[in-house]
Amino acid sequence: MNPQAKLLSITSLFLGSTITITSNHWIMAWTGLEINTLAILPLISKSHHPRAIEAATKYFLVQAAASALLLFSSMTNAWYTGQWDITQLTHPTSCLLLTTAISIKLGLVPFHFWFPEVLQGTSLTTGLLLATALKFPPITLLLLTSSSLNPTLLTIMAVASTALGGWAGLNQTQTRKILAFSSISHLGWMAIILVYNPKLTLITFYLYCLMTIPIFLTLDTIKTLKLTTMSTAWTKIPPLTATLMLMLLSLAGLPPLTGFLPKWLIIQELTKQEMTPTATIIALLSLLGLFFYLRLAYCATITLPPNSINHMKQWQTNKSTKMFITTFITLSIMLLPLSPMIFT
Repeated sequence: MNPQAKLLSITSLFLGSTITITSNHWIMAWTGLEINTLAILPLISKSHHPRAIEAATKYFLVQAAASALLLFSSMTNAWYTGQWDITQLTHPTSCLLLTTAISIKLGLVPFHFWFPEVLQGTSLTTGLLLATALKFPPITLLLLTSSSLNPTLLTIMAVASTALGGWAGLNQTQTRKILAFSSISHLGWMAIILVYNPKLTLITFYLYCLMTIPIFLTLDTIKTLKLTTMSTAWTKIPPLTATLMLMLLSLAGLPPLTGFLPKWLIIQELTKQEMTPTATIIALLSLLGLFFYLRLAYCATITLPPNSINHMKQWQTNKSTKMFITTFITLSIMLLPLSPMIFT
């Protein structure tokens, strides 16, 4: 891809996200989301492979439909209340339409079908952007309107997302699809607590990004797209694949790793809200995700494929990449002891 075109796309992504996050007016927020959609399309389709073109087309159609719904929601609210302010969304129909629009943009169940397919059709670096950076503006809009949203609807969608993210990930062999279903499952955890504690949703999203970034970067470094190639990847950079197991277990939410923190806090908050059955159900459903994270970890570090004696081990990688990944790996594994500092 042309470096100037890539720079323009990435700059537009930053611009679109900034406009949406900082705006108070619905039209400005919608404009930022549209800029984001148009900026990511060249990055999705840059390989010119039919699969990438298909992914870009699916992404465009889904995001265009979601943006139209969001615009319709804000116009309906303005028609009945005379307010274009994002925090003044009070009309019930508008709230329902907005929940649908943002769910489509994020990939929450039952609007999740596009996300694994798009992630499968693009590169790991673009997939990383789709799974982290491009979810931030829609989540910001959900946070700003959280007081107006229907808690029952969000709870049902959240539990369904966690369940489907776990079930559908069980029989996948492609690492990108597994990470896509992992993302859907984590979105369920974010959505369930949104109405009761919006700040906790934001912390969960930040920590999810912190854990997902090194996993995507590691898989990109060892050039692994399938479980079958993952079993031979440990010979390339043994220390990196060894820490990959810890990162995956952190994403699964096992203590004493970073990923345990958001799950612990969400279950605690749900119990305070007298939603113990819901907390129990969502905690049990996360065990499904744990199974496929363990399978990934097993393939990455414990399987021992046949190797020729003359096989050369690649112990060194690009130093700048190594420093970047190392920083994120450390944060994704060792942040739990620092959690009291985060909240003070």
